[in-house]
Amino acid sequence: METRAFGPADSLVSVIGQGTWNIDIGERSRAIGALRRGLDLGMNHIDTAEMYGAGEAEKMIGRAIFGRRDEVFIVSKVLPSHASRSGTVAACENSLARLGTDRLDCYLLHWRGKYPLEETIAGFEDLKHDGKILSWA
Repeated sequence: METRAFGPADSLVSVIGQGTWNIDIGERSRAIGALRRGLDLGMNHIDTAEMYGAGEAEKMIGRAIFGRRDEVFIVSKVLPSHASRSGTVAACENSLARLGTDRLDCYLLHWRGKYPLEETIAGFEDLKHDGKILSWA
């Protein structure tokens, strides 16, 4: 699998990632197995968001990556309705708990909302300072 450097740590990330929108629909054990198989094939980038399945996608990813966290580049997203400075931090902490990990490799704002972008960025910087995210965009 082809990889490229990403972010300040130059993490090697597969150019083909695994998306998890609607992954919670259908047989969960098969979906978790598919994520694991993707990792086996070198697809180390998994994309998710707190809104996917109201957090269920993140729980499934947590099961799929159990014991393999250091092999995975996880990207998640904060909802615009949670994107205040404190809301961004809380949303990330909830995502980390569902994923069963101590960090995200990249954290994104899902789309712009009512909160000033400066608030969201301040939340991202707080999370980065605390080691809960390695990068943001």
